[in-house]
Amino acid sequence: MSRATRWTVVVLAVFVVLGVALWRQLGDDQPGGGQLPWGQQSPARAHRDADTPAALAGPRAKAALPPCPAPLAQAPAGPQALQGISLDCAGDGSSVDLAKALAGRAVVLNLWAYWCGPCADELPKLAEYQRRMGDKVTVLAVHQDENETAGLLRLAELGVKLPMLQDGRRLVVAAVHAPNVVPTTVVLRPDGSVAQVLPRPFTSVDDIAAAVNPQLGVSG
Repeated sequence: MSRATRWTVVVLAVFVVLGVALWRQLGDDQPGGGQLPWGQQSPARAHRDADTPAALAGPRAKAALPPCPAPLAQAPAGPQALQGISLDCAGDGSSVDLAKALAGRAVVLNLWAYWCGPCADELPKLAEYQRRMGDKVTVLAVHQDENETAGLLRLAELGVKLPMLQDGRRLVVAAVHAPNVVPTTVVLRPDGSVAQVLPRPFTSVDDIAAAVNPQLGVSG
């Protein structure tokens, strides 16, 4: 091996070492204790260690969210894709078995995060859509970040009164094979099948109704 070739190998090795060190440093600097950036693998925690029941009591009181849905009597098995998934209801901390709670319902799951600007614009429209549709459709906000406190305070700030599920591990995204972006809306038929996955923000209540209602066979 010539001297020039040896120097080339040494320089390349140095660049590799520096690149690995920089990659590790960037990982350590991510918000949430090294949480991987959005769009990569799901984080391991449903919520932060700081989000204890005592710490969440104040944000829950501020948000004053409605309760998450309870299972219907004599309902079918529920969404197959969501079997075995349980999430915390952010409003009161209770555990919700998604397949059982959503069985027999026409459901709109809105996947969002407290730091998402388009989500903040969209959520009040979804709340208005829920008021318009009444019992025909169940709208649930599914928070896709481990910072549960921030999610509750964001809904309180927006004045949005929708049931919220805390899904810091993004289990719903993986279960329905949705893109790992926010906002994304997942439409579920009463028989549990996934009618549509919509990875885009809605611009109005009529926009929501036009996209969702035909998939669910409802009017309003």
